Order: sequence, then C-alpha cells, then structure tokens
Amino acid sequence: MAYEDKTPDLLHAAMLDNISHDVDKREGSVAYDLTAPAAIEVGNAYTELDTVLGLGFPDTSEGIYLEYICTPFGVPRKPAIKATGEITLSGPAGTLIPIGTRLQTTVGESVFFVTKEEVTLTETPSIVTAEAEIAGAAGKVAAGEINALAPGDLYGIVTVINEQAFEGGVDEESDESLLKRLKNRAQNPATSGNANHYKQWALEVSGIGDAKVFPTWNGGNTVKVVLLDDNKRCPDQTIIDAAANHIEEERPVGPTITTIGAPEVNINVSATLTLATGKTLDEAKQEFIELLTDYLKSLAFKDPIVRYAKIASLLIDVPSLIDYSNLTINEGTTNITITSEQVAVVGTVTFT
Repeated sequence: MAYEDKTPDLLHAAMLDNISHDVDKREGSVAYDLTAPAAIEVGNAYTELDTVLGLGFPDTSEGIYLEYICTPFGVPRKPAIKATGEITLSGPAGTLIPIGTRLQTTVGESVFFVTKEEVTLTETPSIVTAEAEIAGAAGKVAAGEINALAPGDLYGIVTVINEQAFEGGVDEESDESLLKRLKNRAQNPATSGNANHYKQWALEVSGIGDAKVFPTWNGGNTVKVVLLDDNKRCPDQTIIDAAANHIEEERPVGPTITTIGAPEVNINVSATLTLATGKTLDEAKQEFIELLTDYLKSLAFKDPIVRYAKIASLLIDVPSLIDYSNLTINEGTTNITITSEQVAVVGTVTFT
C-alpha cells in the first residue's frame, strides 16, 4: 500500500494538530467531534485511491481496467464462444421446426440451445445444427444430455436428442490468462514469423490456453503448432480449426503450417488404500483425482516426465486415506516419459 499513514485515526490526529492549541480539542469537544467524521471520509478516500493505484499496474489490475492496460499492446481479452453440435429431432411427419427453436437439458440446472436451421419432419429422424443460447463452457454437454424442447407449442410433441457431445464452448478469458498473454507479448518479442509469433497467433484464439511451436519440424519451410486448451487438454476440433485458420491468416508467405491438438497420454493409477475412519473409496478417489489433475496440468509443455514418487506423495496428501500399497502407474512402478508434443492427462483411477 502507498497510503499506510492515511488511516482515519492518524488523519484525525493531524487535523487536530492543525487547530490552534488555544481551542479545546479533547474527545467530546466541538473541534474533536467536527473533525472526526471528516477524518473517516478522507481515510476512505485514501483507501479507494490505493485501490486505483493498484489498478494501474498489470500485476495488480483486474477486470475492465486490466483490459485498458492490455488493449494498447494488441492483447484484447478473448471472448466467450458458444458450443455447437447436431440435434436429432423426431415427431409427426410434416411438423415444421422453425429456426431458433429452443432446446434444453433436463438434469440439474438447465442449459438452453437454439436450432440454426429450419426443418420439416419426415418419417425418419431429422438432424439439424444447434448452438448454445449463451456463450461459455456450460454449453459443452455430453451426448444425450439435450433431451427436451423448451416449453412451447411443440413441447411433448417432438422428441430431441444430441447423439454426439457439443464442442467449442469456451468461457470468456480470465484475468490470469490475459495477464499471462500480455507478459508473453512483452517478454518474448514476436517478429517476421518467428516461433514466438506463431505462439502469439495461436494464443489469440478463444479456447487456446497454451501452444508449442516446432520450426522446421519436417524439413525447411515447415512449422508445427501443437495446442492445449485452457484446462491443459487437447482442444475440441472446432477450436483447433479456428486456431489453424487464424494462423493461416496471419503467417508470412512461404511456410507449410501443421496445427494439431496435443495428443493426450492417459495416466492410469491403481493402488490399495487404507482409509481414514468414516471415509469411502469414492471420496478418496475424487480427492486424489483433483490433486492428480493439478499436478499433470503443471507438467503440460514444461516437463515430459510424470514421476512415480510425486504421484505417491499425492496419495499421502489425500485427506481420506491413512496409507496405501501396491501403487502402479500405467501398470508399472517407474516414471512415465511422454514426448515434447504430448500432454499427460488423468486416465482411470482404480482404488481397492
């Protein structure tokens, strides 16, 4: 803080010192009571001023104020994207399904979708494209979760199902990610289509959380860009395609570009547990998966070795268990080494 000495008490004392000593300044006096409220308000103003000061620097800024800092450097916040996919509709032949018909999930909090084309039903099921009504990761629903029309004229008449998961839904870029891209722009100068430039172009696409660039990976004038999403997983194909298209639009003439999602390597863990009193295997499993997920995220594009000893230490940190035995990782008891293009992700976790 820059205004530690501007507390209401210190400000009040300074105000009283500026009043003639001939005036009664004891607590309860007129001078004391008139200056006390002003000291409180001025102290509040200094508190807000300290907040404003912090908003002026990237590391302590947030929200729209961080955007004000980033935008002049050509690093705008990446917007949220709507999830898209295909919907299978069935119902009486001749029924018109207008464009913009609302669909929904029915488990938990409903997520709504709208059809993007008009269709007239026939004897066989009809397939139409649809997108989430609101942009964000919530629209990335699994297969079978969109299973009803929203209440309306066709509710109960037409059945609906998504036979494939919806892809592409991305939340608005976080402050943490935006700040990271700003620092990357400043600390890794991008120019004339160098490796930093390709990484910068990839990170400009919503849904891309990291990228690794391999110049001359397949001979001269070839470049490979390997992508991760915001959760350090292989991105949806729609996101990969968007990144590939953006790089093609920005890159210099000449190189042949290959843009792919990082191949995922499942890390399968098995162990025999001694549980704490009152705890269950499911509780221990969920706690361990959270720890393992964070650990594997920390390795993505940084460290190609998934260490057996580290995973053993994660088990010790699980609150629901006391001890373990027979720990294996991918059916072995050694470190797992992946390639520089791959990313390790949580596979199956089997506890007994």
